[in-house]
Amino acid sequence: MKRSADQELFDRSKLLRGIVRACEKTPVSSQVMEGIVDDIEAELQQRHHREVSSAEIGEMVLTKLRPLNEVAFVRFASVYRQFQGIRDFTDTLSQLQDTESPMYAEDLPQSTEPPLTYTTPVLFS
Repeated sequence: MKRSADQELFDRSKLLRGIVRACEKTPVSSQVMEGIVDDIEAELQQRHHREVSSAEIGEMVLTKLRPLNEVAFVRFASVYRQFQGIRDFTDTLSQLQDTESPMYAEDLPQSTEPPLTYTTPVLFS
């Protein structure tokens, strides 16, 4: 359901286009973006109720973008949350900073494991 109370079917390609746009010129790969859409689509299919608001889908995207790339997160938030001015950007950036861990890279435990990557779930029909 849209903000205007209009209803429309879930459009996977529309969601992917929004994520691709937010992730332009960031290191987020197309496979990761596809994985985000796959995950959201799978979560929506598992729900008992079939009607979901666009606001809820937007928050799902933001939850997945936040740990991946701050720039993509802010870009998506600016469109999805309809930022009207610089104040909206600064408020969002402040929230990002407030919830970030105060640790610095040199304080993090060093791992010999390869870095984690975002994987795409396999759905069976």
